[in-house]
Amino acid sequence: MLQSMADAPHIPVLLDEVLDALAISPGETHVDGTFGAGGYSRAMAAKGARVVAFDRDPDAIREGQGVAQASGITLIEGKFSRMQSLLGEAGVDHVAGVTLDIGVSSMQLDRADRGFSFQADGPLDMRMSKAGTSAADFLNTAPEEAIADVIYRYGEEPKSRRIARFIVEARPLARTGELATVVRRALGHKPHDKKDPATRVFQAIRIHLNQELEELERGLEAAEAVLEPGGRLAVVTFHSLEDRIVKQFLRRRSGSEGAGSRHLPIQAKADAPTFSKPAKAVRAGPAELATNPRARSATLRSAVRTAAPAFSSVPKGVRS
Repeated sequence: MLQSMADAPHIPVLLDEVLDALAISPGETHVDGTFGAGGYSRAMAAKGARVVAFDRDPDAIREGQGVAQASGITLIEGKFSRMQSLLGEAGVDHVAGVTLDIGVSSMQLDRADRGFSFQADGPLDMRMSKAGTSAADFLNTAPEEAIADVIYRYGEEPKSRRIARFIVEARPLARTGELATVVRRALGHKPHDKKDPATRVFQAIRIHLNQELEELERGLEAAEAVLEPGGRLAVVTFHSLEDRIVKQFLRRRSGSEGAGSRHLPIQAKADAPTFSKPAKAVRAGPAELATNPRARSATLRSAVRTAAPAFSSVPKGVRS
């Protein structure tokens, strides 16, 4: 049985710090690109912002209707990478702030039927939008080398090839518990070991299936396009792969980094900085860590939009 938002409340990470970075003035329009359970959106609306929120998860959209109506939030189903076109359809050209809380939500992790976690056994799914290739589809059909590459790239797991071999030998896999058991067997995991090696593997498969890093790259570019001069960008990430993309994007866009990035398109040197120098990265303090363990890996990066036009990008193909 699915829990409702009221049954499984989500505690927004670094909420006070995000609100400080957004510096909301009443009447401003702000985007919450990752609505989830609505924690950031509600806090932004309480500050007087007109909030337009996005989420690609149909569960979040369905269950968020009550929260949205009560707080005057416009809730739209869709990827935050498409915020420019979706805002345009809603009659919004530019906004004063964009907030992104990257990665899987607590709601998704807590629901065994979504298959994002091995803490409770469930179907191998992991699809944020509940559409497309599932984790079971990928693991049961992909070549061993492709599985190993995903685990190495997105899980930063040095023994990815051994894990992939064990996965292929154990096929077909249908449950999260089965996958976790296979990974532990491959790495000789013992119950008393501090960190479960399945964590990195689940992260890698989830990122791959949902194209999370590509979505982040495109979402940052979309935010750059919709933010008005003086607009504020606040991005919360939860692991190094995400944080590296945000950090390098803001360095490039603020003119603080001369070299290119393998995650971002090469930009012409003539492009003027579209963001001011980024604020210092912020992490959760002891008080928040004591009440919200999810905050332990969170990093907030923020910056203010300049009046310069958005960078010209090398085409990446069709973006839908």
